Amino acid sequence: MMASRGLAICRLAEERSAGARVILTFVAKPEKLPDGSVNLLLWNCIIPGKQGTDWEGGYFPLTLQFSEYYPDRPPTCKFPAGFFHVNVYDTGAVCLSLLGDHGILPSPCGKFSYASKSCLIIQIQTLVHNVSFIVCFAKNMPEYKKRVCQQVKRYSLLVSAQGG
Repeated sequence: MMASRGLAICRLAEERSAGARVILTFVAKPEKLPDGSVNLLLWNCIIPGKQGTDWEGGYFPLTLQFSEYYPDRPPTCKFPAGFFHVNVYDTGAVCLSLLGDHGILPSPCGKFSYASKSCLIIQIQTLVHNVSFIVCFAKNMPEYKKRVCQQVKRYSLLVSAQGG
């Protein structure tokens, strides 16, 4: 089991280094521990709302919890509990077709299907802005817009308070 943990840590460290060289539309940082070191198994992410959508102006927190079995098993992806979105459970867990009971469905070789966690975050960011979500709430569009607006305000203030 320790060998698996070592592989997960090495892979995440590699991805962290590669991610520093890529310009992305989100923030993803490993948790900082009190001693100044980092926990590469827990990543705190911020996904900005896309311009021109009801989500514009919000900065939405997402955590990725990796296990020692990464990259054979993907991280658990969660928004805060109560996050308002049709593809997010009340617990904050993301409901995405490419996620199975234990995470991302494996590729034929049995490894995490994407090159890195960045691909997964981009998929989740796309999910948040997905137009089909609007269609799901077309029967009560005023209530939908009101709730999204409240959420944008809530999470824009949260990030500001954290100095992000």
